[in-house]
Amino acid sequence: MSPRDTELWSYTEIAAHIGVKAATVKSYRRHGVLPEPDVVTILGQPRWYASTIRAWTARRPHNRDR
Repeated sequence: MSPRDTELWSYTEIAAHIGVKAATVKSYRRHGVLPEPDVVTILGQPRWYASTIRAWTARRPHNRDR
């Protein structure tokens, strides 16, 4: 795994990656669409490895035709 894959992403980075607002990503999490966080910070902030989100993005239905 490259260092780029082990970057930790917040809602904001995920939103930028998939082209939606951070509030949409939070909604995905509340509805069980987003994978469970890889890390939760001491302040309770969820974070995901970039590789986790890239794999999830590749599995999303609207991406299958790409």
